[in-house]
Amino acid sequence: MSFVVAQITDTHLALTKPFFRDNFAVAAAAIRASKPDLVINTGDVSVNGADLREDLVAAKGMHDALGLPWIAVPGNHDLGDTQETARKQPINDERRRRWLDVFGPDFWMRDVPGWRLLGINAMLLGSDLAAATEQEQFIAEAAAGLGQRQLALFLHKPLFVESPADDEVSGHTLTPRSRRILMAALGGITPRLVSCGHLHEYRERGFGDLHQIWAPATAFTISDWFIPTHGGEHIVGYVRLAFDVDGSFTSQLVQPEGLEPLDLADYPEAYGDLRQIKAAMDAQKSQLAAAK
Repeated sequence: MSFVVAQITDTHLALTKPFFRDNFAVAAAAIRASKPDLVINTGDVSVNGADLREDLVAAKGMHDALGLPWIAVPGNHDLGDTQETARKQPINDERRRRWLDVFGPDFWMRDVPGWRLLGINAMLLGSDLAAATEQEQFIAEAAAGLGQRQLALFLHKPLFVESPADDEVSGHTLTPRSRRILMAALGGITPRLVSCGHLHEYRERGFGDLHQIWAPATAFTISDWFIPTHGGEHIVGYVRLAFDVDGSFTSQLVQPEGLEPLDLADYPEAYGDLRQIKAAMDAQKSQLAAAK
């Protein structure tokens, strides 16, 4: 028997900004009907849990209503972004404490036949928080105790776009520094599977023994003119993962009927007017280029 995980991500839930709740309800109904062994949300569970406890509380309540075992790792909108790249809301102790108070641990481990499922806080990697060292030790112990199991890693941000040698410092993936810290903590162990979200883009790609899945968001898509795809698709849905005792796995994109491909650009009340944000970003890039 396979151990089945429904991986959802980027649900962006809140009571006062309910724009994406209907999509979550559609996904939740499909997941409930399929009866997975575990539901894992890989972050941006809330619209603005980084600053609003009530967004976290609302998002947790909607997940509890699934009536299924579930667990989550935080995203940048839940407890602040990577300190190295954050333009606003960098992760700090206060923001992280809110997550812990509502959702519980931001890094965790589950053992299932043939596999160890390891969830980590991507934004904690390389931060100045004391918990960053605690997480590194936790990762090291999880890797050292694998035995004959394969490792599946769940986190909000992708490890990289094309390869571990990627050197771009951006908010799209782990920064090179964060990635080095993670790989050092793993002590030479290569995860068989890395599943993440963040980019609102569905893509599956192998790199050597590592298979990386970028799960699509359930909440909304992002237009290519704002963030071009990285070789995947800006779609909505979730991923079904089946883990087998022999260390193999299968993955399946699921797009339930009724899940709407909402475009974030049509909801400026959520995170601002994307067209204005894009214009400001382009102007900043032009200024930086002119200064060189």
